[in-house]
Amino acid sequence: MPTEPLRCAGALIVHDDGRLFFQRRSPERRLFPNAWDVVGGHLEPGEEIEDALSREVAEETGWSLSHVLGRIGEFRWTGDDGVPRVETDFLVRVDGDLTRPRLEAGKHTEFRWLAERDLAVLDENRNAGDGQIRRIAEDAFAALRSIGL
Repeated sequence: MPTEPLRCAGALIVHDDGRLFFQRRSPERRLFPNAWDVVGGHLEPGEEIEDALSREVAEETGWSLSHVLGRIGEFRWTGDDGVPRVETDFLVRVDGDLTRPRLEAGKHTEFRWLAERDLAVLDENRNAGDGQIRRIAEDAFAALRSIGL
């Protein structure tokens, strides 16, 4: 068991119309199977957080990170694998065809662009009381409003 939390980076990708990108994890995934999630993952050893954001966006969507609009927050959590994590999430813009992400094979099965009024879908296939992804999304929409988007 690691003594230090695993560092993670999350990218909440913003569409030109203000919606946010979410993808469904495959049913075979160890953590949060068949649940909606943001783009992101663990930092590689020695990797800087913005480099991790760029890598994860490319791996999970085929798009390229254009720029970071701002930091949403930092969240501490422990998965059912017992590993503690510190996740830092960011609002980002990407380059590429936003209608055609290239989802990472075997890891994600579908995607949606959600408006703030659509966030209830994020509770699908989550354990009771696990509203973390929805809280991150709500914080992301609040951050978008604060920067005038």
